Amino acid sequence: MNRGHCGDNYFVPCREVVPISEARVRTCEEVMERLGPSAVLVPSSNHPDIMAGQGTIATEFLAQVPDLDVIVGSVSVGGMLAGISVAAKSIRPVIKVVAAEPKNADDIARSFAAGRRIVNESPPTTVADALRMSVGDIVWPVLLTNLTGVVTVSEHEIISTNKLVWERLKLVIEPSAAVAVAAVLSPQFGEVVGSLGQLKVGVVLCGGNMNLDHLPWMTS
Repeated sequence: MNRGHCGDNYFVPCREVVPISEARVRTCEEVMERLGPSAVLVPSSNHPDIMAGQGTIATEFLAQVPDLDVIVGSVSVGGMLAGISVAAKSIRPVIKVVAAEPKNADDIARSFAAGRRIVNESPPTTVADALRMSVGDIVWPVLLTNLTGVVTVSEHEIISTNKLVWERLKLVIEPSAAVAVAAVLSPQFGEVVGSLGQLKVGVVLCGGNMNLDHLPWMTS
């Protein structure tokens, strides 16, 4: 991006970063070294303050639907869903929180099954490009404690659900957000929550960043 300024703060041009934790850490360190002691790192996910802020998503859900049964959210590093889980369960302890992941980037599903944190050995390939990073070390214990379960969905399910939401709901969501919707539509969902019945389910549509020149259902 172009160099710009706002007061004494500067936007620094940076190269494209491989979406894995190590690459992002290295890039942040390089930028902070260039900017000097005035630079402040604001983590995107793996930090208690970030989790607390994103937990307000749950408070908004429950303010509108106090008897909500389930909240479903897409997950990568996991800060958003960890914050949601803490806030939701503090307000409504019986609520269930379900993580949704691409099958191609299923580190949290594998971690949850094993009861320990497992990270992706290499950057996974998935159309849900915001979900390619592994679960954070600070986030993981919170998710392990609060998650009801994890639903994984295929690339086909992600793309077809992304298109469905655009066509039927007229909402511009990105593939990473479609993962959560696809999870609810998946047969796995009923198995994870125990029953479908008359559940009230809140789905977090966590982003709408789309390249309109390369829509996934046009290029797959």
